[in-house]
Amino acid sequence: MPDPHTAWSPFLRASFGVHAAALALPVFLPGAWPWSVAALVANHALITAAGLWPRSNWLGPNLTRLPEAAARRCEVAVTIDDGPDPEVTPTVLDQLREHGAHATFFCIAERARRHPELVQRIVDEGHSVQNHSLRHRHHFSLLGPAGFARELSAAQEVLGGLTGERPRFFRAPAGLRNPFLQPVLARQGLLLTSWTRRGYDTRERDPHRVLGRLCRGLAAGDILLLHDGHAARAADGRAVVLHVLPALLQQMQRQSLGAVTLDQALRPAPSANAINAHLRPTPSNTCSAP
Repeated sequence: MPDPHTAWSPFLRASFGVHAAALALPVFLPGAWPWSVAALVANHALITAAGLWPRSNWLGPNLTRLPEAAARRCEVAVTIDDGPDPEVTPTVLDQLREHGAHATFFCIAERARRHPELVQRIVDEGHSVQNHSLRHRHHFSLLGPAGFARELSAAQEVLGGLTGERPRFFRAPAGLRNPFLQPVLARQGLLLTSWTRRGYDTRERDPHRVLGRLCRGLAAGDILLLHDGHAARAADGRAVVLHVLPALLQQMQRQSLGAVTLDQALRPAPSANAINAHLRPTPSNTCSAP
């Protein structure tokens, strides 16, 4: 599991070295300034690319799959973003309950504050509420350290106050970020969490395509992304997630995969004997391992 307290990644530490060398080189070799500029431009291009790649760990720890112990337990994390939504979230919760599944809700704190009864129901039914920023600003990835600190700390206070437990996981809006985010996450004790695969259900209106993206290669240890807020609408006007989630959970059951929260998935690994017993092949206990 990535260490959430790591402030600077090896890539960023190397970037600091590139900057120092690029600034020092022209002092000793005045004609080398074009090389210094080129090195800085290339380095900043890589930093920008890393920030635009949601599953990258170049800018710091990033949970893209569950730990190996969770995969051995045949667990998958269904994560649901951008809520709570009073029109969609109650039905999502009904569907999860019908299938005996648990999910992690990455909530926008201002929405959660407007709908505390939904947050309470999420918690009461055994699901997890985690941090998806205070406002879900479109320019979140352009904020500096102070802006990140305000967004994250305020969201921590709101969500912690509503649930009684401060979030442990953070998902950046749209998955985009910049190098200033990780030190703020480290101070807040938050672990950046992205996904293994997503269905693009905020823009794709065809539930079959969304389901296909999520189920293609579906295996133990996956982190899946759906949305109850900002959800695209299918032809019948209902949020796409309401069509996709039951079919996804049925497919997981066929593969003997259990839907758990991130907190459950990251619990301490069982003893070796327990793992061996859990993995003993039986008709009712097989799953698609990664």
